[in-house]
Amino acid sequence: MVTGEKSKTGARIAVGVLSVFSLIWVAPILFTILQSFRPFADVVSKGVMSWPNHLTFENYTHAFVQSRMWLFFLNSCEVAVPAVVITLFLASMIAFVLSRYESKFSVPLLMLFTAGNLLPPQLLFIPLYRIFLKIHVPHFINSNGVLYDTQLGLILVHVAIQVGFATFVLTNYLRTIPKEISESALVDGANVWNHFFRIILPLLRPALASLGVLMTTWIYNDFFWAVVLLKTGNKRPITAALSNLQGEFNTDYNLLAAGACMAFIPTLLVFFAMRKHFVAGLTLGSTKG
Repeated sequence: MVTGEKSKTGARIAVGVLSVFSLIWVAPILFTILQSFRPFADVVSKGVMSWPNHLTFENYTHAFVQSRMWLFFLNSCEVAVPAVVITLFLASMIAFVLSRYESKFSVPLLMLFTAGNLLPPQLLFIPLYRIFLKIHVPHFINSNGVLYDTQLGLILVHVAIQVGFATFVLTNYLRTIPKEISESALVDGANVWNHFFRIILPLLRPALASLGVLMTTWIYNDFFWAVVLLKTGNKRPITAALSNLQGEFNTDYNLLAAGACMAFIPTLLVFFAMRKHFVAGLTLGSTKG
């Protein structure tokens, strides 16, 4: 009885602590959503922390028109979708080789891919900026003839940064899958490409779905590299476009809050659409042994 009461008490304490942290986490988001529906005049007259007299969608209408959110959303999709697809494809191929064709170089290569994620972006952006100014591309990609200020360059940067983490996750996931499956395929005469595309790739779908959700969120929400590598305003993604809602001398933060809410809606839709695959990918392999 004593043990049971202690476990119940511990569970209640854990639930209480988690509830407090959840409230701390959600409170700023709820506050931003509330402010996005408030007229700016209401905030000026009553203050930011006051309860609004009425709510309106005018901030969303003005944000959509003033910042051309639809254009920058398309820019974000043009960067995020190819970057995620290329990253997952390359990472799955590398993980396949490292986990199924192991050699004395497998662990050092995996460590090399993982180490690339430990470098802070602030350390990399100056060399990358100079390199992009010296790499020439056809004029149909960029009228200036260099890789700088192109969405292609932004895609390549995201692929280079994310492929290390994706390789690490997929390699460890593949090591939980019995090698007898691969051995049976090889005995049946499957070559390397058939082994990868027909055997390994279908088994990677849960892990790829989880990584796809994470990387879509990370790349879509990126602000740093978009500002560093893109100077043309019409090429920037939606996160960088929120600066268009700021005034020269003052800023309507209710309008900015509406733009921020419109910006994070697509990532929420991706998560809820893929949540079953996301949770399945996180839990697969956890009970192996």
